[in-house]
Amino acid sequence: MGSVEEERRLLEDGLSQDESYGLYTGDGSVDIKGKPVLKSNTGNWRACPFILGTECCERLAYYGIATNLVTYLTNKLHEGNVSAATNVTTWQGTCYLTPLIGAILADAYWGRYWTIAAFSTIYFIGMCTLTLSATVPGLKPAECVDSVCPSATAAQYAVFFLGLYLIALGTGGIKPCVSSFGADQFDDTDPRERVKKGSFFNWFYFSINLGALVSSTLIVWIQDNKGWGLGFGIPALFMGVAIASFFSGTPLYRFQKPGGSPITRMCQVLVASFHKWNVEVPEDSSLLYETQEKNSAIEGSRKIEHSDELKCLDKAAVVTDAETKSGDFSNAWRLCTVTQVEELKILIRMFPIWATGIVFSAVYAQMSTMFVEQGEMMDTTVGSFTIPAASLSTFDVISVIFWVPVYDRVIVPIARKFTGKERGFSELQRMGIGLFISVLCMSAAAIVEIKRLQIARELGLVDEDVAVPMSILWQAPQYFLLGAAEIFTFIGQLEFFYDQSPDAMRSLCSALSLLTTSLGNYLSSLILTIVTYVTTEGGQAGWIPDNLNEGHLDYFFWLLAGLSFLNLLIYVVCAVKYKRKRAS
Repeated sequence: MGSVEEERRLLEDGLSQDESYGLYTGDGSVDIKGKPVLKSNTGNWRACPFILGTECCERLAYYGIATNLVTYLTNKLHEGNVSAATNVTTWQGTCYLTPLIGAILADAYWGRYWTIAAFSTIYFIGMCTLTLSATVPGLKPAECVDSVCPSATAAQYAVFFLGLYLIALGTGGIKPCVSSFGADQFDDTDPRERVKKGSFFNWFYFSINLGALVSSTLIVWIQDNKGWGLGFGIPALFMGVAIASFFSGTPLYRFQKPGGSPITRMCQVLVASFHKWNVEVPEDSSLLYETQEKNSAIEGSRKIEHSDELKCLDKAAVVTDAETKSGDFSNAWRLCTVTQVEELKILIRMFPIWATGIVFSAVYAQMSTMFVEQGEMMDTTVGSFTIPAASLSTFDVISVIFWVPVYDRVIVPIARKFTGKERGFSELQRMGIGLFISVLCMSAAAIVEIKRLQIARELGLVDEDVAVPMSILWQAPQYFLLGAAEIFTFIGQLEFFYDQSPDAMRSLCSALSLLTTSLGNYLSSLILTIVTYVTTEGGQAGWIPDNLNEGHLDYFFWLLAGLSFLNLLIYVVCAVKYKRKRAS
Protein backbone atom coordinates (compact mmCIF):
# COMPACT_ATOMS: atom_id res chain seq x y z
CA MET A 1 0.00 0.00 0.00
CA GLY A 2 3.09 2.25 0.01
CA SER A 3 3.83 4.82 -2.64
CA VAL A 4 4.43 2.99 -5.92
CA GLU A 5 5.99 6.09 -7.48
CA GLU A 6 8.49 6.48 -4.65
CA GLU A 7 9.45 2.80 -4.75
CA ARG A 8 9.99 3.01 -8.53
CA ARG A 9 12.22 6.06 -8.07
CA LEU A 10 14.33 4.21 -5.54
CA LEU A 11 14.65 1.26 -7.91
CA GLU A 12 15.75 3.58 -10.68
CA ASP A 13 18.43 4.96 -8.40
CA GLY A 14 19.82 1.45 -8.26
CA LEU A 15 19.28 0.84 -4.61
CA SER A 16 19.30 -2.84 -3.78
CA GLN A 17 17.78 -3.71 -0.45
CA ASP A 18 19.85 -6.84 0.04
CA GLU A 19 23.14 -5.28 -1.05
CA SER A 20 22.83 -1.73 0.26
CA TYR A 21 20.91 -2.28 3.47
CA GLY A 22 21.73 -5.86 4.43
CA LEU A 23 19.66 -8.95 5.04
CA TYR A 24 18.79 -7.87 8.59
CA THR A 25 16.99 -4.79 9.85
CA GLY A 26 19.17 -1.86 10.85
CA ASP A 27 16.92 -0.37 13.52
CA GLY A 28 17.65 -2.94 16.23
CA SER A 29 14.41 -4.90 15.86
CA VAL A 30 14.33 -8.58 16.87
CA ASP A 31 11.93 -11.53 16.72
CA ILE A 32 9.83 -12.71 19.68
CA LYS A 33 12.82 -14.75 20.93
CA GLY A 34 15.11 -11.71 20.90
CA LYS A 35 17.11 -12.73 17.82
CA PRO A 36 17.91 -10.42 14.83
CA VAL A 37 15.23 -10.60 12.13
CA LEU A 38 15.52 -11.05 8.38
CA LYS A 39 13.85 -8.38 6.28
CA SER A 40 12.68 -10.93 3.74
CA ASN A 41 10.24 -12.84 5.95
CA THR A 42 9.21 -10.48 8.77
CA GLY A 43 7.55 -7.11 9.17
CA ASN A 44 6.75 -4.77 6.28
CA TRP A 45 3.24 -5.01 4.80
CA ARG A 46 3.13 -8.80 5.34
CA ALA A 47 2.73 -8.25 9.10
CA CYS A 48 0.39 -5.26 8.90
CA PRO A 49 -2.91 -7.00 8.00
CA PHE A 50 -2.96 -8.61 11.46
CA ILE A 51 -2.27 -5.26 13.16
CA LEU A 52 -4.77 -3.37 11.00
CA GLY A 53 -7.36 -6.12 11.60
CA THR A 54 -6.78 -5.84 15.34
CA GLU A 55 -7.24 -2.08 15.25
CA CYS A 56 -10.35 -2.30 13.08
CA CYS A 57 -12.09 -4.78 15.42
CA GLU A 58 -10.97 -3.00 18.59
CA ARG A 59 -12.22 0.35 17.30
CA LEU A 60 -15.51 -1.29 16.28
CA ALA A 61 -15.82 -2.44 19.90
CA TYR A 62 -14.90 0.97 21.32
CA TYR A 63 -17.15 3.04 19.06
CA GLY A 64 -19.91 0.46 19.52
CA ILE A 65 -19.99 1.76 23.09
CA ALA A 66 -18.92 5.39 22.66
CA THR A 67 -21.03 6.44 19.66
CA ASN A 68 -24.42 5.96 21.31
CA LEU A 69 -23.40 6.15 24.97
CA VAL A 70 -25.04 9.54 25.50
CA THR A 71 -28.35 8.04 24.32
CA TYR A 72 -28.05 5.11 26.78
CA LEU A 73 -27.33 7.53 29.64
CA THR A 74 -30.33 9.75 28.84
CA ASN A 75 -32.87 7.06 27.82
CA LYS A 76 -31.90 4.15 30.11
CA LEU A 77 -30.11 5.72 33.08
CA HIS A 78 -32.43 8.76 32.82
CA GLU A 79 -29.74 11.43 33.06
CA GLY A 80 -30.14 15.03 31.85
CA ASN A 81 -28.42 16.36 28.71
CA VAL A 82 -25.58 18.16 30.50
CA SER A 83 -24.99 15.30 32.97
CA ALA A 84 -24.94 12.70 30.17
CA ALA A 85 -22.64 14.79 27.97
CA THR A 86 -20.29 15.38 30.92
CA ASN A 87 -20.19 11.66 31.77
CA VAL A 88 -19.41 10.75 28.15
CA THR A 89 -16.64 13.30 27.71
CA THR A 90 -15.14 12.44 31.12
CA TRP A 91 -15.07 8.73 30.24
CA GLN A 92 -13.65 9.41 26.78
CA GLY A 93 -11.07 11.68 28.36
CA THR A 94 -10.07 8.87 30.72
CA CYS A 95 -9.76 6.49 27.75
CA TYR A 96 -7.10 8.81 26.35
CA LEU A 97 -5.43 9.45 29.71
CA THR A 98 -4.75 5.82 30.65
CA PRO A 99 -2.41 5.33 27.63
CA LEU A 100 0.26 7.05 29.73
CA ILE A 101 0.21 3.94 31.95
CA GLY A 102 0.49 1.52 29.03
CA ALA A 103 3.15 3.62 27.30
CA ILE A 104 5.47 3.68 30.31
CA LEU A 105 5.07 -0.08 30.81
CA ALA A 106 5.73 -0.71 27.10
CA ASP A 107 8.79 1.54 26.78
CA ALA A 108 10.33 0.60 30.11
CA TYR A 109 9.53 -3.05 30.84
CA TRP A 110 7.17 -5.16 28.75
CA GLY A 111 7.60 -3.96 25.19
CA ARG A 112 4.67 -3.03 22.96
CA TYR A 113 3.60 -6.60 22.10
CA TRP A 114 3.10 -7.87 25.65
CA THR A 115 1.54 -4.59 26.79
CA ILE A 116 -1.11 -4.91 24.05
CA ALA A 117 -1.70 -8.55 25.00
CA ALA A 118 -2.19 -7.85 28.73
CA PHE A 119 -4.42 -4.80 28.41
CA SER A 120 -6.56 -6.41 25.68
CA THR A 121 -7.64 -8.96 28.29
CA ILE A 122 -8.71 -6.22 30.71
CA TYR A 123 -10.55 -4.52 27.84
CA PHE A 124 -12.45 -7.73 27.01
CA ILE A 125 -13.48 -8.22 30.66
CA GLY A 126 -14.82 -4.65 30.71
CA MET A 127 -16.84 -5.24 27.53
CA CYS A 128 -18.41 -8.38 29.04
CA THR A 129 -19.23 -6.54 32.30
CA LEU A 130 -20.93 -3.74 30.36
CA THR A 131 -22.94 -6.29 28.38
CA LEU A 132 -24.12 -7.95 31.60
CA SER A 133 -25.18 -4.57 33.02
CA ALA A 134 -27.53 -4.12 30.05
CA THR A 135 -28.73 -7.74 29.94
CA VAL A 136 -29.28 -9.11 33.46
CA PRO A 137 -32.69 -7.85 34.76
CA GLY A 138 -31.39 -6.97 38.21
CA LEU A 139 -28.59 -4.87 36.74
CA LYS A 140 -30.74 -2.96 34.24
CA PRO A 141 -32.43 0.31 35.33
CA ALA A 142 -36.23 0.24 35.43
CA GLU A 143 -38.11 1.54 32.38
CA CYS A 144 -40.05 4.81 32.47
CA VAL A 145 -43.76 4.60 33.32
CA ASP A 146 -45.53 7.42 31.48
CA SER A 147 -43.39 10.44 32.36
CA VAL A 148 -41.98 8.95 35.57
CA CYS A 149 -38.43 7.63 35.10
CA PRO A 150 -37.00 5.96 38.22
CA SER A 151 -33.31 6.55 38.83
CA ALA A 152 -30.84 3.66 38.57
CA THR A 153 -29.78 2.11 41.88
CA ALA A 154 -26.28 2.53 43.28
CA ALA A 155 -25.49 -1.11 42.42
CA GLN A 156 -26.67 -0.67 38.83
CA TYR A 157 -24.54 2.45 38.44
CA ALA A 158 -21.56 0.66 40.00
CA VAL A 159 -21.66 -2.33 37.62
CA PHE A 160 -22.22 -0.14 34.57
CA PHE A 161 -19.39 2.26 35.35
CA LEU A 162 -17.09 -0.60 36.44
CA GLY A 163 -17.39 -2.09 32.96
CA LEU A 164 -17.05 1.33 31.35
CA TYR A 165 -13.83 2.20 33.20
CA LEU A 166 -12.31 -1.27 32.75
CA ILE A 167 -12.64 -0.52 29.04
CA ALA A 168 -10.93 2.83 29.66
CA LEU A 169 -8.06 1.03 31.41
CA GLY A 170 -7.84 -1.54 28.62
CA THR A 171 -7.47 1.16 25.98
CA GLY A 172 -4.47 2.38 27.99
CA GLY A 173 -2.33 -0.51 26.83
CA ILE A 174 -3.65 -0.67 23.28
CA LYS A 175 -3.92 2.88 21.97
CA PRO A 176 -0.31 4.05 22.53
CA CYS A 177 1.19 0.78 21.33
CA VAL A 178 -0.72 -0.47 18.28
CA SER A 179 0.16 2.38 15.90
CA SER A 180 3.79 2.38 17.09
CA PHE A 181 3.97 -1.42 16.90
CA GLY A 182 2.68 -1.25 13.32
CA ALA A 183 5.25 1.43 12.42
CA ASP A 184 7.95 -0.77 14.02
CA GLN A 185 7.36 -3.26 11.20
CA PHE A 186 9.14 -0.86 8.82
CA ASP A 187 12.92 -0.44 9.11
CA ASP A 188 13.59 3.25 9.70
CA THR A 189 17.12 2.91 8.29
CA ASP A 190 15.86 1.63 4.91
CA PRO A 191 14.50 4.39 2.59
CA ARG A 192 12.13 1.94 0.88
CA GLU A 193 10.49 0.83 4.10
CA ARG A 194 10.50 4.37 5.50
CA VAL A 195 8.28 5.55 2.63
CA LYS A 196 5.87 2.66 3.24
CA LYS A 197 5.68 3.60 6.91
CA GLY A 198 4.25 7.00 5.97
CA SER A 199 1.51 5.23 4.03
CA PHE A 200 0.90 2.84 6.96
CA PHE A 201 -0.36 5.66 9.20
CA ASN A 202 -2.96 6.61 6.58
CA TRP A 203 -4.27 3.04 6.29
CA PHE A 204 -4.10 2.58 10.05
CA TYR A 205 -6.52 5.46 10.43
CA PHE A 206 -8.60 4.01 7.60
CA SER A 207 -8.94 0.79 9.65
CA ILE A 208 -10.06 2.77 12.69
CA ASN A 209 -12.84 4.38 10.72
CA LEU A 210 -13.87 1.17 8.99
CA GLY A 211 -14.65 -0.23 12.44
CA ALA A 212 -16.33 3.04 13.41
CA LEU A 213 -18.51 2.88 10.28
CA VAL A 214 -19.99 -0.47 11.32
CA SER A 215 -20.52 0.85 14.86
CA SER A 216 -22.21 4.09 13.86
CA THR A 217 -24.63 2.33 11.51
CA LEU A 218 -25.32 -1.31 12.31
CA ILE A 219 -24.45 -1.34 16.03
CA VAL A 220 -26.30 1.91 16.76
CA TRP A 221 -29.36 0.59 14.90
CA ILE A 222 -29.26 -2.66 16.89
CA GLN A 223 -29.00 -0.73 20.18
CA ASP A 224 -31.96 1.48 19.33
CA ASN A 225 -34.16 -1.22 17.83
CA LYS A 226 -33.12 -4.66 19.15
CA GLY A 227 -31.93 -3.87 22.64
CA TRP A 228 -28.84 -2.71 24.48
CA GLY A 229 -27.80 -6.17 25.66
CA LEU A 230 -27.29 -7.32 22.07
CA GLY A 231 -25.99 -3.86 21.14
CA PHE A 232 -23.20 -4.14 23.73
CA GLY A 233 -22.66 -7.89 23.23
CA ILE A 234 -21.69 -7.65 19.55
CA PRO A 235 -18.87 -5.14 20.25
CA ALA A 236 -17.64 -7.47 23.02
CA LEU A 237 -17.52 -10.32 20.47
CA PHE A 238 -15.47 -8.18 18.07
CA MET A 239 -13.04 -7.36 20.87
CA GLY A 240 -12.43 -11.10 21.14
CA VAL A 241 -11.81 -11.21 17.38
CA ALA A 242 -9.32 -8.33 17.76
CA ILE A 243 -7.30 -10.31 20.32
CA ALA A 244 -7.27 -13.41 18.08
CA SER A 245 -6.15 -11.35 15.06
CA PHE A 246 -3.28 -9.81 17.01
CA PHE A 247 -1.84 -13.10 18.23
CA SER A 248 -2.20 -14.69 14.78
CA GLY A 249 0.53 -12.48 13.33
CA THR A 250 3.13 -13.18 16.04
CA PRO A 251 5.61 -15.15 13.81
CA LEU A 252 5.76 -12.23 11.33
CA TYR A 253 6.24 -9.37 13.77
CA ARG A 254 9.36 -7.34 14.43
CA PHE A 255 9.87 -6.35 18.06
CA GLN A 256 11.72 -3.40 19.61
CA LYS A 257 13.39 -4.03 22.97
CA PRO A 258 12.18 -1.89 25.88
CA GLY A 259 14.82 0.74 26.73
CA GLY A 260 14.17 1.27 30.44
CA SER A 261 12.02 3.90 32.12
CA PRO A 262 11.90 7.15 30.11
CA ILE A 263 10.65 8.95 33.24
CA THR A 264 13.77 7.87 35.12
CA ARG A 265 16.05 9.01 32.30
CA MET A 266 14.42 12.44 32.19
CA CYS A 267 14.73 12.81 35.97
CA GLN A 268 18.41 11.85 35.74
CA VAL A 269 19.02 14.67 33.25
CA LEU A 270 17.28 17.21 35.49
CA VAL A 271 19.13 16.04 38.62
CA ALA A 272 22.53 15.92 36.88
CA SER A 273 22.13 19.35 35.27
CA PHE A 274 20.99 20.86 38.60
CA HIS A 275 23.92 19.24 40.40
CA LYS A 276 26.29 20.85 37.86
CA TRP A 277 24.49 24.21 37.72
CA ASN A 278 27.79 26.09 38.18
CA VAL A 279 29.68 24.05 35.54
CA GLU A 280 30.36 25.80 32.22
CA VAL A 281 29.21 24.06 29.04
CA PRO A 282 32.07 23.79 26.48
CA GLU A 283 31.65 25.52 23.11
CA ASP A 284 32.68 22.30 21.35
CA SER A 285 29.76 19.91 21.73
CA SER A 286 32.01 16.93 20.89
CA LEU A 287 33.46 17.31 24.40
CA LEU A 288 30.13 16.39 25.93
CA TYR A 289 29.76 12.82 27.17
CA GLU A 290 28.56 10.14 24.74
CA THR A 291 29.28 6.43 24.42
CA GLN A 292 31.75 5.30 21.76
CA GLU A 293 29.58 2.42 20.55
CA LYS A 294 27.50 2.64 17.36
CA ASN A 295 24.23 2.63 19.29
CA SER A 296 23.43 4.72 22.34
CA ALA A 297 23.63 3.49 25.93
CA ILE A 298 19.82 3.24 25.89
CA GLU A 299 18.58 -0.21 24.84
CA GLY A 300 17.02 -0.22 21.37
CA SER A 301 17.85 3.43 20.63
CA ARG A 302 20.03 5.18 18.08
CA LYS A 303 22.16 8.15 19.09
CA ILE A 304 20.70 11.63 18.69
CA GLU A 305 22.85 14.51 17.49
CA HIS A 306 23.46 17.46 19.80
CA SER A 307 21.25 20.55 19.39
CA ASP A 308 22.03 24.11 20.48
CA GLU A 309 18.76 24.82 22.31
CA LEU A 310 18.27 24.52 26.08
CA LYS A 311 22.00 24.59 26.83
CA CYS A 312 21.27 24.51 30.56
CA LEU A 313 20.39 20.82 30.17
CA ASP A 314 23.77 20.17 28.45
CA LYS A 315 25.37 20.57 31.87
CA ALA A 316 24.20 17.00 32.59
CA ALA A 317 26.58 15.75 29.85
CA VAL A 318 29.63 17.79 30.90
CA VAL A 319 32.49 15.60 32.10
CA THR A 320 34.03 17.26 35.16
CA ASP A 321 37.71 17.03 36.12
CA ALA A 322 36.81 14.79 39.07
CA GLU A 323 35.01 12.32 36.75
CA THR A 324 37.94 12.37 34.30
CA LYS A 325 40.44 11.61 37.08
CA SER A 326 38.37 8.81 38.59
CA GLY A 327 37.45 7.33 35.19
CA ASP A 328 34.03 6.49 36.62
CA PHE A 329 31.26 7.53 34.26
CA SER A 330 28.67 5.04 35.52
CA ASN A 331 26.53 7.27 37.78
CA ALA A 332 23.66 8.31 35.50
CA TRP A 333 22.36 10.71 38.19
CA ARG A 334 25.56 12.74 37.84
CA LEU A 335 26.55 12.23 34.19
CA CYS A 336 24.21 11.64 31.24
CA THR A 337 24.92 10.98 27.58
CA VAL A 338 24.14 13.55 24.88
CA THR A 339 21.40 11.24 23.57
CA GLN A 340 19.76 11.11 27.00
CA VAL A 341 19.85 14.91 27.27
CA GLU A 342 18.46 15.28 23.74
CA GLU A 343 15.53 13.00 24.62
CA LEU A 344 14.35 15.54 27.18
CA LYS A 345 15.03 18.45 24.81
CA ILE A 346 12.87 16.80 22.14
CA LEU A 347 9.93 16.43 24.52
CA ILE A 348 10.25 20.09 25.56
CA ARG A 349 10.36 21.22 21.90
CA MET A 350 7.30 19.09 21.15
CA PHE A 351 5.27 20.58 24.01
CA PRO A 352 3.84 23.70 22.24
CA ILE A 353 2.81 21.62 19.20
CA TRP A 354 1.28 19.04 21.53
CA ALA A 355 -0.68 21.66 23.50
CA THR A 356 -2.39 23.06 20.40
CA GLY A 357 -4.01 19.66 19.79
CA ILE A 358 -6.15 20.02 22.93
CA VAL A 359 -8.62 22.54 21.47
CA PHE A 360 -8.98 20.44 18.30
CA SER A 361 -9.84 17.43 20.47
CA ALA A 362 -12.48 19.50 22.28
CA VAL A 363 -14.05 20.19 18.88
CA TYR A 364 -13.87 16.49 17.98
CA ALA A 365 -15.61 15.58 21.27
CA GLN A 366 -18.75 17.35 20.07
CA MET A 367 -19.41 14.57 17.55
CA SER A 368 -20.48 12.17 20.29
CA THR A 369 -22.18 14.76 22.52
CA MET A 370 -23.61 18.06 21.26
CA PHE A 371 -23.90 16.94 17.64
CA VAL A 372 -26.00 13.97 18.79
CA GLU A 373 -28.18 16.09 21.08
CA GLN A 374 -28.64 18.62 18.25
CA GLY A 375 -29.62 15.78 15.89
CA GLU A 376 -32.20 14.40 18.32
CA MET A 377 -34.05 17.73 18.07
CA MET A 378 -34.31 17.46 14.28
CA ASP A 379 -36.41 15.34 11.90
CA THR A 380 -34.70 11.93 11.88
CA THR A 381 -36.99 10.47 9.22
CA VAL A 382 -35.50 10.03 5.76
CA GLY A 383 -38.03 8.49 3.40
CA SER A 384 -39.40 5.42 5.17
CA PHE A 385 -36.35 5.12 7.45
CA THR A 386 -35.74 6.59 10.88
CA ILE A 387 -32.07 7.44 11.40
CA PRO A 388 -30.79 7.46 15.00
CA ALA A 389 -29.10 10.80 15.71
CA ALA A 390 -25.86 9.04 16.71
CA SER A 391 -25.73 7.40 13.27
CA LEU A 392 -25.01 10.77 11.67
CA SER A 393 -21.39 10.22 12.75
CA THR A 394 -21.44 7.86 9.75
CA PHE A 395 -20.86 10.94 7.60
CA ASP A 396 -17.68 11.66 9.56
CA VAL A 397 -16.54 8.06 9.05
CA ILE A 398 -17.46 8.06 5.35
CA SER A 399 -15.55 11.31 5.01
CA VAL A 400 -12.44 9.72 6.53
CA ILE A 401 -12.80 6.56 4.41
CA PHE A 402 -13.14 8.77 1.33
CA TRP A 403 -10.25 11.09 2.17
CA VAL A 404 -7.62 8.48 3.17
CA PRO A 405 -7.17 6.90 -0.29
CA VAL A 406 -7.63 10.29 -1.98
CA TYR A 407 -4.95 11.78 0.25
CA ASP A 408 -2.59 8.81 -0.14
CA ARG A 409 -3.01 8.31 -3.90
CA VAL A 410 -3.91 11.77 -5.24
CA ILE A 411 -3.02 14.63 -2.89
CA VAL A 412 0.40 13.31 -1.79
CA PRO A 413 1.78 12.75 -5.35
CA ILE A 414 0.56 16.22 -6.42
CA ALA A 415 1.89 17.91 -3.26
CA ARG A 416 5.22 16.07 -3.65
CA LYS A 417 5.81 17.81 -7.01
CA PHE A 418 5.49 21.22 -5.37
CA THR A 419 7.08 20.61 -1.96
CA GLY A 420 9.70 17.99 -2.83
CA LYS A 421 8.78 16.10 0.36
CA GLU A 422 8.41 12.32 0.05
CA ARG A 423 5.11 12.44 1.99
CA GLY A 424 3.75 15.51 0.18
CA PHE A 425 3.31 17.67 3.27
CA SER A 426 5.37 17.77 6.42
CA GLU A 427 3.58 16.55 9.54
CA LEU A 428 3.33 20.14 10.79
CA GLN A 429 1.79 21.41 7.54
CA ARG A 430 -0.69 18.55 7.60
CA MET A 431 -1.81 19.30 11.16
CA GLY A 432 -2.17 23.01 10.39
CA ILE A 433 -4.55 22.31 7.50
CA GLY A 434 -6.66 20.13 9.80
CA LEU A 435 -6.89 22.86 12.46
CA PHE A 436 -8.16 25.31 9.83
CA ILE A 437 -10.84 22.87 8.67
CA SER A 438 -11.99 22.42 12.29
CA VAL A 439 -12.89 26.13 12.40
CA LEU A 440 -15.10 25.59 9.35
CA CYS A 441 -16.69 22.54 11.01
CA MET A 442 -17.80 24.45 14.13
CA SER A 443 -19.04 27.32 11.98
CA ALA A 444 -21.17 24.91 9.92
CA ALA A 445 -22.67 23.41 13.12
CA ALA A 446 -23.53 26.88 14.40
CA ILE A 447 -25.24 27.87 11.13
CA VAL A 448 -27.36 24.68 11.18
CA GLU A 449 -28.41 25.42 14.77
CA ILE A 450 -29.34 29.02 13.89
CA LYS A 451 -31.64 27.72 11.16
CA ARG A 452 -33.11 25.04 13.47
CA LEU A 453 -33.91 27.60 16.18
CA GLN A 454 -35.44 29.92 13.58
CA ILE A 455 -37.84 27.16 12.48
CA ALA A 456 -38.66 26.40 16.13
CA ARG A 457 -39.59 30.04 16.74
CA GLU A 458 -41.65 30.29 13.53
CA LEU A 459 -43.68 27.18 14.45
CA GLY A 460 -44.08 28.12 18.12
CA LEU A 461 -42.06 25.15 19.37
CA VAL A 462 -39.69 27.09 21.63
CA ASP A 463 -41.41 25.94 24.83
CA GLU A 464 -41.99 22.39 23.62
CA ASP A 465 -39.34 19.68 24.00
CA VAL A 466 -40.01 18.22 20.55
CA ALA A 467 -38.02 17.74 17.35
CA VAL A 468 -38.11 20.54 14.78
CA PRO A 469 -39.23 19.63 11.22
CA MET A 470 -35.77 20.18 9.75
CA SER A 471 -34.04 17.17 8.21
CA ILE A 472 -31.17 15.72 10.24
CA LEU A 473 -29.24 15.45 6.96
CA TRP A 474 -28.45 19.16 7.35
CA GLN A 475 -25.88 17.97 9.89
CA ALA A 476 -23.98 16.07 7.19
CA PRO A 477 -21.64 18.98 6.20
CA GLN A 478 -20.36 19.47 9.77
CA TYR A 479 -19.63 15.74 10.09
CA PHE A 480 -17.96 15.68 6.65
CA LEU A 481 -15.75 18.67 7.55
CA LEU A 482 -14.83 17.05 10.86
CA GLY A 483 -13.76 13.90 8.97
CA ALA A 484 -11.55 15.94 6.65
CA ALA A 485 -10.02 17.71 9.67
CA GLU A 486 -9.26 14.31 11.25
CA ILE A 487 -7.39 13.09 8.19
CA PHE A 488 -5.03 16.01 8.39
CA THR A 489 -4.73 16.59 12.14
CA PHE A 490 -4.94 13.17 13.80
CA ILE A 491 -2.88 11.28 11.20
CA GLY A 492 -0.42 14.16 11.16
CA GLN A 493 -0.13 13.75 14.94
CA LEU A 494 0.49 10.00 14.60
CA GLU A 495 3.32 10.67 12.14
CA PHE A 496 4.76 13.59 14.08
CA PHE A 497 4.89 11.92 17.48
CA TYR A 498 6.34 8.71 16.05
CA ASP A 499 8.95 10.25 13.74
CA GLN A 500 10.07 13.06 16.02
CA SER A 501 10.15 11.05 19.24
CA PRO A 502 13.33 9.40 20.57
CA ASP A 503 13.53 5.71 19.59
CA ALA A 504 13.08 4.50 23.18
CA MET A 505 10.14 6.83 23.90
CA ARG A 506 7.84 6.13 20.98
CA SER A 507 5.03 4.58 23.03
CA LEU A 508 5.24 7.44 25.52
CA CYS A 509 5.09 10.07 22.77
CA SER A 510 2.16 8.27 21.14
CA ALA A 511 0.45 8.38 24.54
CA LEU A 512 1.18 12.10 24.78
CA SER A 513 -0.52 12.63 21.42
CA LEU A 514 -3.53 10.69 22.74
CA LEU A 515 -3.42 12.77 25.91
CA THR A 516 -4.48 15.78 23.82
CA THR A 517 -7.70 13.87 23.10
CA SER A 518 -8.15 13.23 26.81
CA LEU A 519 -7.53 16.84 27.77
CA GLY A 520 -9.74 17.95 24.88
CA ASN A 521 -12.62 15.93 26.34
CA TYR A 522 -11.96 17.36 29.79
CA LEU A 523 -11.78 20.84 28.25
CA SER A 524 -15.13 20.22 26.57
CA SER A 525 -16.62 19.16 29.92
CA LEU A 526 -15.12 22.24 31.58
CA ILE A 527 -16.49 24.59 28.91
CA LEU A 528 -19.91 22.93 29.21
CA THR A 529 -19.86 23.36 32.98
CA ILE A 530 -18.77 27.01 32.82
CA VAL A 531 -21.23 27.87 30.04
CA THR A 532 -24.09 26.22 31.95
CA TYR A 533 -23.18 28.02 35.19
CA VAL A 534 -22.79 31.44 33.59
CA THR A 535 -25.80 31.30 31.25
CA THR A 536 -28.29 29.93 33.80
CA GLU A 537 -27.74 32.67 36.40
CA GLY A 538 -30.87 34.54 37.37
CA GLY A 539 -33.15 31.65 36.43
CA GLN A 540 -32.34 31.82 32.71
CA ALA A 541 -32.73 28.70 30.55
CA GLY A 542 -29.10 28.96 29.48
CA TRP A 543 -27.42 28.05 26.20
CA ILE A 544 -27.86 24.28 26.65
CA PRO A 545 -31.06 23.47 28.56
CA ASP A 546 -32.72 20.04 28.47
CA ASN A 547 -35.11 21.54 25.91
CA LEU A 548 -32.67 22.79 23.25
CA ASN A 549 -35.48 24.70 21.51
CA GLU A 550 -35.37 27.36 24.22
CA GLY A 551 -31.57 27.45 24.37
CA HIS A 552 -28.76 28.78 22.20
CA LEU A 553 -26.56 25.84 21.25
CA ASP A 554 -25.40 27.97 18.29
CA TYR A 555 -23.60 30.31 20.72
CA PHE A 556 -21.72 27.30 22.13
CA PHE A 557 -20.61 26.25 18.64
CA TRP A 558 -19.50 29.81 17.80
CA LEU A 559 -17.50 29.85 21.04
CA LEU A 560 -15.65 26.70 19.97
CA ALA A 561 -15.11 28.14 16.47
CA GLY A 562 -13.51 31.23 17.99
CA LEU A 563 -11.29 29.17 20.29
CA SER A 564 -10.27 27.01 17.32
CA PHE A 565 -9.26 30.04 15.26
CA LEU A 566 -7.19 31.46 18.11
CA ASN A 567 -5.61 28.03 18.57
CA LEU A 568 -4.72 27.93 14.85
CA LEU A 569 -2.87 31.26 15.09
CA ILE A 570 -0.85 30.02 18.10
CA TYR A 571 -0.10 26.76 16.27
CA VAL A 572 1.30 28.54 13.22
CA VAL A 573 3.75 30.48 15.41
CA CYS A 574 4.86 27.30 17.22
CA ALA A 575 5.21 25.28 13.99
CA VAL A 576 7.40 27.92 12.34
CA LYS A 577 9.78 27.91 15.32
CA TYR A 578 9.93 24.11 15.72
CA LYS A 579 13.31 22.39 15.06
CA ARG A 580 13.28 18.75 14.00
CA LYS A 581 15.09 15.80 15.61
CA ARG A 582 18.41 14.75 14.09
CA ALA A 583 19.20 11.05 14.61
CA SER A 584 22.79 10.01 13.93
